[in-house]
Amino acid sequence: MRISGLILALSAVLLSGCITPDDIDRFVEEHFGSSTVAVERDFNEIRNSGVLRMITSYDAESYFLRHGFEAGFEYELLNEFARSHGLELEVIFVGEDESPHDLLNYGSGDVVAANYTITPQRRRLVQFTRPYKLSDKILVYSDSLEVKPELLEEFSNLGIPIHISRDHSDLIHLEALRDQGYDLNIDFLPDEGDTRSLLLKVSRGEVLATILDEHTFKAGSKYIPGLNKGPVIARNDTVAWAIRKNAQGLEAQLNNFLENHFTFSENREEPVRSSFLNQLRYRYHNESPHLEDYYNPERYYSSIGLISSFEDLTKSVADSLDLDWLLLASMIVQESGFNPEAKSFAGAVGLMQILPRFSATEYENLYDPLTNIQEGALILKGHLEHYAYLDSVNQLSFALATYNVGIGHMVDARRLAMEQNKDPNQWDNVEDALLKLMDQRYYQHARHGYCRGIETVQYVREIRNRYQMYNRVAVLNGETFSGVPPTNISASSER
Repeated sequence: MRISGLILALSAVLLSGCITPDDIDRFVEEHFGSSTVAVERDFNEIRNSGVLRMITSYDAESYFLRHGFEAGFEYELLNEFARSHGLELEVIFVGEDESPHDLLNYGSGDVVAANYTITPQRRRLVQFTRPYKLSDKILVYSDSLEVKPELLEEFSNLGIPIHISRDHSDLIHLEALRDQGYDLNIDFLPDEGDTRSLLLKVSRGEVLATILDEHTFKAGSKYIPGLNKGPVIARNDTVAWAIRKNAQGLEAQLNNFLENHFTFSENREEPVRSSFLNQLRYRYHNESPHLEDYYNPERYYSSIGLISSFEDLTKSVADSLDLDWLLLASMIVQESGFNPEAKSFAGAVGLMQILPRFSATEYENLYDPLTNIQEGALILKGHLEHYAYLDSVNQLSFALATYNVGIGHMVDARRLAMEQNKDPNQWDNVEDALLKLMDQRYYQHARHGYCRGIETVQYVREIRNRYQMYNRVAVLNGETFSGVPPTNISASSER
């Protein structure tokens, strides 16, 4: 179609009556394609940065927190790719009024990994990798319906509203069924929400029917009552990762990885999967503690999914010291995995791994969760105050490093940085010095000798990444926190 023809068509749409901005966006995308110009960031740039950024949603299929640790089918699969290339995986959530393809093309992330079904509309905007999953889509309805519809004709004749998000890929299937003569009542959800929230709404009758992957329904229905399986509306939808169209290098690397885990058989009826992929399918598509934690309303925490019986203690201690409880939680996960009986090879004990020889508290009392968190928080608070003259990013990094490795090794590292004409108040320089203190050429001249610098560097990086992630999840759930601000960066040793 020529430009003049498109202008006439758009004018006709504008004059046709009541339209919305979404109507205009859909018209423009259909005829012109995406208005977003994709940034230039391919696999070489990603590898040089050391970080692969995953665009996803917070749900049981893609990404969620379990016992403070990151989980999810999409997260574990893409993290395996990142790990194989020595990359860290950073998670970017799709916010309200945001689209995954715009975040991708604007450069906010590198890969859309969110149970993303391949559709013709999406192909105009992004490039898809090889598929790694086949998905049957079914109608799921609430027990609150007086009838139990099993056929599409019943949904059509009864006018049962089927709720989906406005940009849901399954809208294509529903519109195709409408074209076949099914008078389906399609309604749109006011907000995106996560899978669990949607299932709970169906269970309570707030939503009478929706569309889900069959395996998602099977997993959720084990723990949430009042859900019923309806007819299949689409079979073997292909699910893949989405990348920018100009990222051919990344596409090649992702496809090489996926080919080792998922290939179609000759008849395409049953694909061949790797043992790793089968493990993920069992973990997230069948009954398991991961899914029980996510779906079961009795077990699932209503805040941000930090499933820990010590959350109230952590909040109380943090509030008393003007610290962010998410920071303390990030440290506890790293130190002990929320195990109050933990004891390290160096003799550190409890949730925050306190060394008895540096504590005035009786040894047995250090295993008391409240006492241990209080001692650890006081130590951290002291380190933060010690580095209060630094900016917030460096202050937090220096305080965490000192908590992990001790003040003596930190003094050695900063002195070494100065000897190399580097600013000892910049974490990057001290991080480099800590790594050098594993080399005899450097530690033989250090006052406190050899330092396991790689462990401290990893300790700081992992806690900062986790702290940042906890804050992102908190924002999703409408929570705000005071105290130490989050930073913008992605086994414990003796202090």
